[in-house]
Amino acid sequence: MASIVKRGKSYHVRVSWRDKNGVLKQKSKGGFKTKNEARQYAVELEQQLFTGVNIKQKKIPFSEYFANWYKVYKQPTSKYSTQQRYEVAIRQINEYFQDIAIQDITRHDYQVFLNQYGTNRSKNTVRIMHSMIKACVSSAMYDEIIRKNFTENIQLVFDPARTRKIDYLSLDELKRLTDLCLNGRQKRYTSRYMILTAIMTGMRIGEIMALTWDDIDYQRQTITVNKTWDYQSGGGFKATKNDSSNRTVNVTQQLLDWLAELKENNSEMVFENVRGQIPTSAAANNTLRALLKQSEIKKPSFHFHSLRHTHVAYLLSKGIDIFVISKRLGHSDLSTTTDTYAYLIHEYQQTQISEIKKNLALLAE
Repeated sequence: MASIVKRGKSYHVRVSWRDKNGVLKQKSKGGFKTKNEARQYAVELEQQLFTGVNIKQKKIPFSEYFANWYKVYKQPTSKYSTQQRYEVAIRQINEYFQDIAIQDITRHDYQVFLNQYGTNRSKNTVRIMHSMIKACVSSAMYDEIIRKNFTENIQLVFDPARTRKIDYLSLDELKRLTDLCLNGRQKRYTSRYMILTAIMTGMRIGEIMALTWDDIDYQRQTITVNKTWDYQSGGGFKATKNDSSNRTVNVTQQLLDWLAELKENNSEMVFENVRGQIPTSAAANNTLRALLKQSEIKKPSFHFHSLRHTHVAYLLSKGIDIFVISKRLGHSDLSTTTDTYAYLIHEYQQTQISEIKKNLALLAE
C-alpha cells in the first residue's frame, strides 16, 4: 500500500508490503515536484512488487533470453547430446512464444505451452523440456529480470502411449545371459566383459569404456567412476554426466577376478582389446543382441543401457533400499531414480505388501 505526503515543496512516497514470510517491508523515495509524479512512481513500484514486472525495464523476448542464457551458461560445459536437446528447446520456444517478453509470461501461459507440447510426447521428453526452461527462468529471477517464477506449481502433460516402460530382464533371463557371457568370454575380445560389468554395477556404457586400472581397487573391492568416454565424438576422456555421477561402486570379488583376466592385453585401459581398441557402443550392442538371441530372449528393444535398468530391477527384487540404489547409479537426487523406475518400484511394492501382511499375521499366532 502506498502513501504520499508533501514535505516542504516536494512530495514523498512510501510503499509498504509483506513478503512471502509475512515480514513487513517498506520502500520510500522523495523529491517529487508534483503529486502526480509521486503517484506515478507509486503505481510503477507496486506493479513491480506485486506483479513481478518492472515497467521501466526493457522487455526481453523469452526466446532471446533463453538462447543467450544457454549460450553463456550451458553450452560451454554441455556434452553433444545435451546441446542437441537445448537446440530443440530453442526452436520450440521460438515457435510458440515468438516475441513475447519473459516479463509478460504467466504461469497460465506456461501451462498452456506444456499442455500443447506434451500432447504427442513422452513423459521423459516433457520433463526434460520443463527442467531446461525452469533452470533458465530461475536464472532470470536471480538476474532480477522477473520476480515470479512462472514454472512453479505446474502439471506435466504427456502422451501415455509414448511413455515407454523401461526394458529389463527377468531373474531367469538375467542368469541365462550372465552364464552365456561367462562361458564364451575371451580376453582378446572385451565386449562380453563390458556387458558383465554393466550387469554387476549398473554403470553407463561411457563410464565403463573409460575405466582404467587405476580406477579399480582390488583391496577395497571398489570401482571409482570419475570420467566417461566420449564415444559419440570419436573417443577420448570427458567429464561425467554431472557431479553426482562421480562415485565409488562396491563390487564383488567375482567381477574383479573376471576383469583381472584383461590385464594380459597390456593396456592402461581396462577394456582395450588386442587390437588396441575399445569396443564401440555399436559393437557392444551387437554382441549383446547376439547373446540375447543365443539365450532365446526375445526383447527387440533391449540395448546396452537396458542392462542398467536390469541391475536396478535385480536389486529391487532383493529388497535393496531405493536410496542406496540411487547413490549406486550416480543420480543427482532420489526423485530422478523414483521417476525413472516408478512402475518398477510399484511392482516390487506389491510384492512387499504381501510380505508385510504375512509377517503381521504371524504376530497373532
